[in-house]
Amino acid sequence: MNLDAACFIMTASACMGGIMEGKQLTIGILAHVDAGKTTLSESILYLTGAVRKLGRVDHGDAFLDMNRIERERGITVFSKTARFSLGDVDVTLLDTPGHVDFSGEMERVLSVLDYGILVISGADGVQGHTMTLWQLLKLYGIPTFVFVNKMDQPGTERPRIMEELRRSLGDGFVAIGEKKGAMDMPVFENEEELALCSEELMESYLETGSIPVAAVKRGIADCRVFPVSFGSALKMEGVEEFLAVVSAYTTISAYPSEFGARVFKITRDKQGNRLTHMKVTGGSLRSKMVLQGGLEGADLWEEKVEQIRLYSGDSFQMVQEVEAGTVCVVTGLTKTYAGQGLGITGDLGQPALEPALTYQVILPEGAEPVTSLQKLRLLEEENPLLRVVWKEALKEIHVQVMGDLELEILQRTIEERFDLAVSFGQGSLIYKETISKPVIGIGHFEPLRHYAEVHLLLEPGAPGSGLVFDTVCSEDKLARNWQRLILTHLAEKAHVGALIGANITDMKITLLAGRAHVKHTEGGDFRQATYRAVRQGLKKAAAAGHGVLLEPFYRFRLEAPAENVGRAMADMQRLSASCELEAGGRAELVTLVGEGPVSTLGGYQRDVAAYTKGQGRFLTTMAGYMSCHDQEAVIDQRGYLAEEDLENPTGSVFCAHGGAVHVDWMQVDEMAHVESGYRLDSPKEGILATDEGNSRSREGFADEKELEAIFLRTYGKSKRDEALRRAHQSQATRTTAQPENFPTLNRKADHGAASYFIVDGYNVIFAWEELKELASINLDGAREAFLEVMANYQGYRNVGILVVFDGYRVPANPGSRSRYGKVDVVFTKEAETADQYIEKMTYELAKTYKITVVTSDRMVQMAAFGDGAARVSAREFYREVMSVSEEIRTRLKKQILSKNRPFEGKL
Repeated sequence: MNLDAACFIMTASACMGGIMEGKQLTIGILAHVDAGKTTLSESILYLTGAVRKLGRVDHGDAFLDMNRIERERGITVFSKTARFSLGDVDVTLLDTPGHVDFSGEMERVLSVLDYGILVISGADGVQGHTMTLWQLLKLYGIPTFVFVNKMDQPGTERPRIMEELRRSLGDGFVAIGEKKGAMDMPVFENEEELALCSEELMESYLETGSIPVAAVKRGIADCRVFPVSFGSALKMEGVEEFLAVVSAYTTISAYPSEFGARVFKITRDKQGNRLTHMKVTGGSLRSKMVLQGGLEGADLWEEKVEQIRLYSGDSFQMVQEVEAGTVCVVTGLTKTYAGQGLGITGDLGQPALEPALTYQVILPEGAEPVTSLQKLRLLEEENPLLRVVWKEALKEIHVQVMGDLELEILQRTIEERFDLAVSFGQGSLIYKETISKPVIGIGHFEPLRHYAEVHLLLEPGAPGSGLVFDTVCSEDKLARNWQRLILTHLAEKAHVGALIGANITDMKITLLAGRAHVKHTEGGDFRQATYRAVRQGLKKAAAAGHGVLLEPFYRFRLEAPAENVGRAMADMQRLSASCELEAGGRAELVTLVGEGPVSTLGGYQRDVAAYTKGQGRFLTTMAGYMSCHDQEAVIDQRGYLAEEDLENPTGSVFCAHGGAVHVDWMQVDEMAHVESGYRLDSPKEGILATDEGNSRSREGFADEKELEAIFLRTYGKSKRDEALRRAHQSQATRTTAQPENFPTLNRKADHGAASYFIVDGYNVIFAWEELKELASINLDGAREAFLEVMANYQGYRNVGILVVFDGYRVPANPGSRSRYGKVDVVFTKEAETADQYIEKMTYELAKTYKITVVTSDRMVQMAAFGDGAARVSAREFYREVMSVSEEIRTRLKKQILSKNRPFEGKL
């Protein structure tokens, strides 16, 4: 073989210690199992001089099949890295598993690829897993070259394969011709077909009659053109030409100067060192460099890079620094995970693929479950699609896997690495749950000296949308830090539904309202309240018949002779699958496409092979989760009782008589302390019915008996009973029909104490129409006008007044206190709301002064009630102030009249 003729191919260059520099390209190779993917990789490495001996899969000496299980099985189980040079470009080749059971290993690699090579068997054509691979390549936006392998076998025809590619996978596939252009540049077989792939290519072709290489490169990079080469990797036919195509039509990516990296895999070496596989996506990575990750706060971490390794096969070289575009392995990091972004690179979302089967792990006699669980967690870290689940109630370990082959490999891996001879119970499908109509869930957690309440809106989402979290809760009602904590708790846990206890999906969960206590709330309180709110909402939906059970579905393609189509369509109806005839296809076969449950279609390929006498094919790909075809039967078979699931309670915890009391989910709505203001029957769905929902807070006091009941449930009877009695007495003197009886609290005879009004400034401003209108134009002007009114009121009533304004949203705000006349004015500091400040000051001042709290916030009223203070709503205070203003005007009028007519009444 004349390697000098291929000017694009050079032998691999050795990368010695120091800096890894130069043009970098990362290419992944993907295929359906047995398409010849690893054989093609071996040929590429041999032709480029990266290996001296050409290995073979069937001989067990392939360079990239390093694991004993892979050599025995003859399949790729774990992704591998190899390095070679292509012209002046250093290429990292990532070989991925081809079996569907190890698709998770393959998908992780896609996030770091510059280009992909899709290998298709010329003898078998487009197979079921080929379509899955193609969907993932499109999802991740990977420019792709196609190599049709095994063209040396009989019955492999180029035109038929090209037609099948376009029919099964879509447009853009253009064959590479056997002739070469200038300077041995590979050219396409039909430039007219190439021109049809994009407007740019078409314009170039119509204007000049040819298409420049730069335009073709852009078409490939934009995933509009997919070059197709043909050959036989085993006989190394067409491989050299294929490498020339890759070299000619790839583009080196440009990277930012600031450091970034994408983690795509976690493994451990033979010495047990934890290895983080990553691609540098910006700047450079140096040995001993400190990396950061995690969220702000307790989850933030910093760790130092110990070694940087460049692997090729089972061997590696250590370097001190690598530039952007390099795939490397790092030691010294313990907090990293697959899909994580470092530096300027963000995290990936959830994988597109997910396991569909679950099995119980049966441990050998004498094995400790807790210790065994920790060992399995290591494997879960290395394979994100392996889900290890601990069933606390059953004291069992369960694993969720893609299929039977993965389970078999897992069993051997556990025995080899941990010396544990485990077995597995009967497998079952993994179901999920969602809802069909919106529902509000309320969670309350209030054991002694703890307090949190959360209101959530649960809404059905689009199929495949997963879980989406949001908040519409005002920061005036619940501080931002508490809201962030609630959203964190929503995302940190796999919440389970109320039908069979399966994980929920396809929902939007929105925080509507919440409540914290200024002294008693801790972070863990909101975790409990959040979990319980989700569960209460799901239970309400299930009880109303709005719970939906989801099961995994296949998307299938069935090819069969015409005489077997009737049988096939009857089978699809029997198996609860939908299907339709597809136009086109091979002349001798009829094609049915559709979707159906995995539970019924699993194993149907054997039936197709039997009734078509081997002429038919049944290809499947995962279509996601859809409504279960036999929901009631599955629910009855599982026998799940949501109320008895102690790990996931549906009820809440309230405080009564000084102790914690569990309240059933049906009664939580009646016992809740917060009014969210949301109405599910609102004509404008999704809109907070603020004016109606908060009317109880805005008009007058909350019901006296209701507040007392809530307070007693929270604190029980205590030494504050006398304060409560005083509050009742002061309230008994008030009547809204007679403003002159308004409790001004300036009578020192009342308990011998001075009087003090604590006013929620913005709450009152936005409750008074005149000030609200002014605030919409000029908030400072509204604030000034309000303080002027307060100064007049203070001077007339001779009471102390403290007006509190929120300043918690102002960054680095230390807070302030000033005087406006004789009115005390406070702006709260950053992260401190007016509600919190008012509650604190009420508690402290009530020991000395007779306090009246002016606010329409029902929960602040309740806290004030507990501290023995009187409460006045914003609107009621408006009526009192207007009454005082009228009194002032009347007195002034009398004084003016008396001055103008001094002898009136004396004559």
